Amino acid sequence: MSAARPAPAGPGPDERARVVAAVNDWFADAARPLPWREPSTSPWGVLVSEVMAQQTPVARVVEPWRAWLRRWPGPADLAASPAREAVAAWGRLGYPRRALRLHGAATAIVEHHGGRVPAGLDELRALPGIGEYTAAAVASFAFGARAVVLDTNVRRVLTRLDRGRQYPANSTTAAERRMAARWLPDDAATASRWAASSMELGALVCTATAPGCAGCPVAGHCRWSATGRPAHEGPPRRRQAYAGTDRQARGRLLEQLRSHEAGVEVEALLGHWDADEAQARRALAGLLADGLAHRSGDLITL
Repeated sequence: MSAARPAPAGPGPDERARVVAAVNDWFADAARPLPWREPSTSPWGVLVSEVMAQQTPVARVVEPWRAWLRRWPGPADLAASPAREAVAAWGRLGYPRRALRLHGAATAIVEHHGGRVPAGLDELRALPGIGEYTAAAVASFAFGARAVVLDTNVRRVLTRLDRGRQYPANSTTAAERRMAARWLPDDAATASRWAASSMELGALVCTATAPGCAGCPVAGHCRWSATGRPAHEGPPRRRQAYAGTDRQARGRLLEQLRSHEAGVEVEALLGHWDADEAQARRALAGLLADGLAHRSGDLITL
C-alpha cells in the first residue's frame, strides 16, 4: 500500500462557506422526515428528541417520542407525574437514567422558567442532566440560535473535511471546539441549518464505516479523501459491548419491573438474570442507587 499523501492545509473562510452552502443544499433534499423536525414541534419536543436520541439509533426513537409527547405534551405535564412513570414509559430505549434527567429538567423548567423551555444556552445548560451538546442542539434546532453543535457525526465530518483524518479523538477536545467554531456561519439561520445538515451528512453519508464518498456533496473539499483516506492511527476507538454486561443485567431487571406495576420480590427479580447471581445483585444495587427502582422490605418497584 502506498503511503498516504500529506494532508492539504485546512480550508480557508471562502472554501468553508462553499462547503456549508453545498451541504445545506444537499440537506434540503436528503433530510430524513423525522417528526421532531416538523415546524410545529415545540421546544419541549425538540428537547425530548435530543435526550432520547443520545446513544440510541434515531429509528428506535420515533415511536417512543410520539408516545411521550402524547402523554406529556409539555414540561408541566411530566413534572406533575411521578418520576417512576417516566422510567416505566422509557421502555427499551436504553440508558434509563435519561428518563430521570428529563423529569428533573421538566421540574426545573416549571419551577424556574414558567413551564417554558428556555432559549438561552446558559439557562439550558443549567437544567438538570442537560450537557453541552444537548443545550446547543436545543438552542439551534428549537430556537434557531447560532451554536456549536458537536455530536459524533459532526465531529467525524469535520475531522475528515478539515484535518484529513478518518476519526476524531475518543473525547471532544478544545482544538475540536475551536475548529467547529471556525466552521460556524455568522448568520444564525445558516448556522442552525449547518448544525442539522452536517449532522445528517455524518449519519447518512460520512459514516463511521463504509462512508459513501461517491455520493458526498463535498467530496472534492474533503482532506481525508484527498490524501487517499488514510486509516486511523490514534488510540483504538471505544466500542460499547452490551451482551453479558451489567448494563444488560440492569435492563433485564427493569423490564420485569415495568411489566409488574405492583412490584417484584427481590429473589424472584434476581432470578430473571441467572447468568451470574453476583452480577444480578450488583445490577439491582445500581438501580436502587440511581433511583430507577425502590425497595420496601423484600419488594422492588419502580
